[in-house]
Amino acid sequence: MSVPATCDLDGITPYVPSTTKPWDERRIKHLYRRMGFGTDLATLQAAESLNPQILVDALVNQAVNLAPTPAPAWGNWDLSDYSNVNTEGPDQVLEWYAQFVTDMLTNGLRDKLTLFWSNHFVTKLDVYQCPSYMYQYYNLLQVNGLGNFKDFVHAIGISNAMIVFLNSYENTATSPNENYARELYELFTLGENNGYTQNDIVETAKALTGWNGFTEYCAPITFNDPNHSHANKTIFGQSGDWGYDDVVNILFAQRDAQVAHFICTKLYKYFVSPVPNQSIVDEMVSTFLSSNYEIAPVLKQLFKSDHFFDDDVIGVNIKSPMEMMVTFIIESGFTHDETVINGTQYYGALLGQELFSPVDVAGWQGNHDWINSTTITGRWLIIDYFCQYAYSQNSEEFRTLAIDLVGGVSTDPDLVTQKIVDHFVPRGLQTPAEYQQAAAVFRDVYPSNYYTLGLWNLSVEFAPYQVFLLLGHLLHTPEFQLT
Repeated sequence: MSVPATCDLDGITPYVPSTTKPWDERRIKHLYRRMGFGTDLATLQAAESLNPQILVDALVNQAVNLAPTPAPAWGNWDLSDYSNVNTEGPDQVLEWYAQFVTDMLTNGLRDKLTLFWSNHFVTKLDVYQCPSYMYQYYNLLQVNGLGNFKDFVHAIGISNAMIVFLNSYENTATSPNENYARELYELFTLGENNGYTQNDIVETAKALTGWNGFTEYCAPITFNDPNHSHANKTIFGQSGDWGYDDVVNILFAQRDAQVAHFICTKLYKYFVSPVPNQSIVDEMVSTFLSSNYEIAPVLKQLFKSDHFFDDDVIGVNIKSPMEMMVTFIIESGFTHDETVINGTQYYGALLGQELFSPVDVAGWQGNHDWINSTTITGRWLIIDYFCQYAYSQNSEEFRTLAIDLVGGVSTDPDLVTQKIVDHFVPRGLQTPAEYQQAAAVFRDVYPSNYYTLGLWNLSVEFAPYQVFLLLGHLLHTPEFQLT
């Protein structure tokens, strides 16, 4: 699978549609796939008449203003609230797995970012093992995902899930634990070996002591001053009796440029290309700093840029398992029920992307790491399952998809093939021969004279099955794996 590198052809200046770079179906789909997981055909068609700058602002503002997912009844339970935690707890976990998938299917950018931040501020459910911590962590990602990054860093470090996952509850004045201090710098804000020393980690760990006030399983973990070190600490050259708030303030005061570059690079790689464009990242950094670490202005600038809509950044990322499944469900328009939602979580885990449990504290590395000789076969089998399940539930939806894409009951099988292919594949197929091969799969159900004599159109009996067969062929192409 060939993934183009990012070229430095277009800059951060706002995208203005032109004859050489039109605001067309291809770029509209690119925007919705990167800002979310694709969208329905009606929304795509409506976007053609909109100004892309205004549309981006509207989509980001919509995500900023979207209320977080309401808390479940058990969202703040501790052990005393359970009748039987061993039976109720697993059901609650499954409920919130399904909620995460449902939100990705519904909320576009807001929960594309929830997925992103869950892989940045990593925790693992199998370590903290508490449904209410699971919900509270998820809520924190939703609430802060498009907000102020400094506030986000402050909130995540004293969240119950993170305190348990990175052993902050063991961090006391007499026995400091360096786990969170190390990951705060290495993975969450600065990047590996970038602007901090081992002594900074040691001193920061002392400043972070005391977050271990604990009463029972799943109860809130609070600050316990007797376990906090009040010794003098020196962090990034500044000395004092520092505590948690001081650590965050000193970090952003002394290392703001490094924080901005690390985060903006990571956002660029997630939303644009695995190969960072340094000049674009530098412009994002400038906006991040001038807006006092606000995330939304950076994303608005990026998504509205001429660079974002360049041909060289369309279809260059390999879909994660979640992107592959959620985007297919949305873009197909096929009805999805509880079986599909639960299957998405289950099969995502089989392919290496288990929600609430990234592979390690560094998270899923993404892109080429998603594809190997084992996972590619699994991806084919799983996306086949979604297609087959949809067909078994309502085969007429396959006919509807084709009619909607073509704009009527077409009599041209090659046109139908092209429209379906181009709907699901961001860069299309690479050669005319590949389109011909796809059309041959689509045509195969009926004898050739049906087409030459004009006996075929999308209303014929087996047209849904033809669309099903074409999708089965398309979903196995290398191009389908790109976004």
